[in-house]
Amino acid sequence: MGKIRTPFFRIVVTDSRKARNGLSIEEIGRYVPGQEPSIMEVNSDRAQYWLGVGAQPTAAVEAIFKVTGDWQKFKGLPGTEGTLRFATPKPAKSIAYEAAVKAANDEPKEGATTMKKKAQEKLAAKANPVPVIEASEPTSTTEDVVEAVVEAPVVSEPTATEVVAEVPAEPVTTDVVSDAPTDAAAE
Repeated sequence: MGKIRTPFFRIVVTDSRKARNGLSIEEIGRYVPGQEPSIMEVNSDRAQYWLGVGAQPTAAVEAIFKVTGDWQKFKGLPGTEGTLRFATPKPAKSIAYEAAVKAANDEPKEGATTMKKKAQEKLAAKANPVPVIEASEPTSTTEDVVEAVVEAPVVSEPTATEVVAEVPAEPVTTDVVSDAPTDAAAE
């Protein structure tokens, strides 16, 4: 049963003389392996009844019964609680919706939530005005001098590669000068 790449199986009680996909006597559970953890639902009372009257489970169903603890309960073995893991319950969608609505109501009512870069700079300049130093007051201590220093913009000097790029290239000439007498000069 199921669809492509999403299988699920029914755990059924059927007569061995009937066809495999034929009419089943009773459905006692289901198994969905495509989720983590896998879903294994077994009606324990009905499984115990059918095992008690002589029903023989297939190897796959026996493995599921061992995980759910029904096989140990039938055989009288310890570990009847089984090793079945349960998925954590998902929160209701209505709770998530209410939280989203509450967050939307808490947002600011004016304009865009994020300002443009220039608008942020203007707002920051208004909030933190630069202190103006009057020249008529004499500064006597070093603390006053340190507080009065205003940062000047840093101008970078051109690097060596920039200077080299500005110098025009000169043609390179190679002249060979020889002091040795030539054959024509010797005659």
